[in-house]
Amino acid sequence: METAISYRIKIVFKTLLAAFFCTFCLNVSPQADQNIVIPKLPEMIFVAGGTFQMGSKTGGSDKQPVHTVRLDDFYIGKYEVTQAQWKAVMNDDGHLNFFEGYPDCPVERVSWLNAVRFIVKLNALTGEKFRLPTEAEWEFAARGGNHSRSFKYSGSDSAREVAWRSDNAEGMTHPVGLKKPNELGIFDMSGNVWEWCVDWYSESYYTISPRRNPTGPIAGTERVIRGGSWFQDSSGLNVTDRKAVNPEWQLGFVGFRLCK
Repeated sequence: METAISYRIKIVFKTLLAAFFCTFCLNVSPQADQNIVIPKLPEMIFVAGGTFQMGSKTGGSDKQPVHTVRLDDFYIGKYEVTQAQWKAVMNDDGHLNFFEGYPDCPVERVSWLNAVRFIVKLNALTGEKFRLPTEAEWEFAARGGNHSRSFKYSGSDSAREVAWRSDNAEGMTHPVGLKKPNELGIFDMSGNVWEWCVDWYSESYYTISPRRNPTGPIAGTERVIRGGSWFQDSSGLNVTDRKAVNPEWQLGFVGFRLCK
């Protein structure tokens, strides 16, 4: 059984590895921007640790078997990271969204590597310890944590109440926080944009996942995304749905949410 200490070591190791990659391989140097104003910290929701049944008995094989997971306390973003937040941190980095010019909409066309670059720079500017959520943390928060009412989607059994999806989004993203929040007060965990998790993807990971604070496979070729988007119908919006994407890809329906 994995201990809380080994879990923290894994997270620290992954964060340091990502920071090293961003700083030296992508030539990221937050200290070089001497005149950047420290950005306003994003709103975070406290998620008390607990035990839940992760996965689903129906759907794809990568959601099975249903297994018990125990998580420690953590914080997760109340909203998806927005275009305005991206620009406040990254300044004029040349990033262009598929739906450019909507500051309150989620940032998209962000690869997993781009998201890590953002987090490394945000932490350097603020002294905080933000990161991407693990897949287990993401699902627990989407389900409503210890206050879960076992909804199919994050906050409701009606996708239209909580999600911007293909039949109501009119072909684009929407400002964060307009739909109904889930039981923890978190918005848009179903729909709007898919969200990157820190984990490598493996179709069979649930068969070997540790019970305590799982962090995903130690290696892989694709990273996990969760939550569905404006581009999908209800099939991608379930709190248990998981997909895999190349960490270098920049897609107009994939963004991210912060955790710490």
